[in-house]
Amino acid sequence: MTIPGPKRRGRKSPGVLQDQQIQLKGVTGTYRKVVYLDAEIDITCEFLTNALDIPAATVAEFYKERWQIELFFKWIKQNRRVKSFLGTSRNAVMTQLWIALCAYLVLAFLKFQSKLGHSMQQMLRLLLLNLFERRVFMELFAPPNRRKPLCDRQLSLI
Repeated sequence: MTIPGPKRRGRKSPGVLQDQQIQLKGVTGTYRKVVYLDAEIDITCEFLTNALDIPAATVAEFYKERWQIELFFKWIKQNRRVKSFLGTSRNAVMTQLWIALCAYLVLAFLKFQSKLGHSMQQMLRLLLLNLFERRVFMELFAPPNRRKPLCDRQLSLI
């Protein structure tokens, strides 16, 4: 349950429907409630924060970017295939998870830089299949060259 406080002073940014300080019952401190209309997807979002000194539109942008990070971690959880760890100590497990996270981040960066139409899952599968081959990255994801005619004698018999 919240106790609404006064509306915050100043001009509202585009998309900000409400910006006010609130008190939460049973919790010490002052919080801020920002109601934001995302025009791109036509959804109204409510954000609760303790960041009282930044603009409301910035609060909304932070939460939108945070959601992208949440989706990225959800993708990692769905696509990781860790059946066993090489080491079982806390340090070994954490090191292996950090290495996997770095590999996924490099993959996400390559997808962003290359602007290919492939999903990260398709890219990951192609990279796993060609892990020990030396190939040019862009050639790996390019469509196959179909210019070469088939010169098989058996095909001409039919």
